[in-house]
Amino acid sequence: MPGTLAGIIGVSLVYFIMSALIRWQGRKLLDRLFPPVVIGPVIILIGLSLSTSAVDMAKTNWLLAFVSLTVAVLVLSLGKGLIKLVPVVCGIIAGFVMAICMGDVNFDKVAAAPWFALPPALAHFHLPEFAWEPFFYMIPVAIAPVIEHIGDVYVVGAVAEKDFVKDPGLHRTMLGDGLACLAASFFGGPPVTTYSEVTGAMSITKVTQPQVIRISALTAIVFSVIGKLSALLQSIPSAVLGGIMLLLFGTIASVGVQNLIQHKVNLNITRNTIIISITLTMGIGGAILSWGNFAISGIGLAAVVGVFLNLVLPKAKEEKTEE
Repeated sequence: MPGTLAGIIGVSLVYFIMSALIRWQGRKLLDRLFPPVVIGPVIILIGLSLSTSAVDMAKTNWLLAFVSLTVAVLVLSLGKGLIKLVPVVCGIIAGFVMAICMGDVNFDKVAAAPWFALPPALAHFHLPEFAWEPFFYMIPVAIAPVIEHIGDVYVVGAVAEKDFVKDPGLHRTMLGDGLACLAASFFGGPPVTTYSEVTGAMSITKVTQPQVIRISALTAIVFSVIGKLSALLQSIPSAVLGGIMLLLFGTIASVGVQNLIQHKVNLNITRNTIIISITLTMGIGGAILSWGNFAISGIGLAAVVGVFLNLVLPKAKEEKTEE
């Protein structure tokens, strides 16, 4: 864990460097390194790579997964007013009630849990111990969330009908992610980067006010020290959560598709087809590039390949004409 926390410092460093480069070069750098033809497939990969976890959780009890997923979809499709904004909560409650009726929920840990308890990260606190191996290992991997961050800012801007790349500025949002990662590494927490599930939720509910996110953050902090509530949440069967994840993780992939459509990426252009195809194939296929003790795979490797292909492949005449 101490070495992992040192690796997170490497992630924050990547964000700081990208923030400085974007402030210096502006959109010209973004259009050069991270055009929609690169951002779109990487966001799609993030959703698809998580799909296996969702299915593994759901298949422990397909009935519970089906109930939670069905209720979430029905609320999302047919709900009115406030209820339409909480399809995930409705799905989890329905699946949880079903699990209780089936006798699949054990409340012993809830009864034994104290009312007040520190979260595990604070109960077993670690400080980072700097080492070069995890630090350098995480730097190329950080390219994936950096690209996801850029894509999500564009998508949220489209949903809110505002240009967040300009105001407050992508360099500021990138700096914020970097500071969050740095703080997490010194306080023993996980990396705190852009989360596409939230972007998908914004797209579904059309709720984009920052105040809602702030209230959610404060509520989560308060809930984290209520021991019985934490134990109750942990008692929810994984199949119930798996059913919801089938919707959420799929939503991430749809955000990537939406990104390609909104930016009118022309798939009739061979160059675009090559970039998207190779990026998706390497990410989904689990390609690994290694030398010595170092290895990069999955989304990180696919993102690097996508950026590389975009830089080296010549643009066709029709693409230059469109620009």
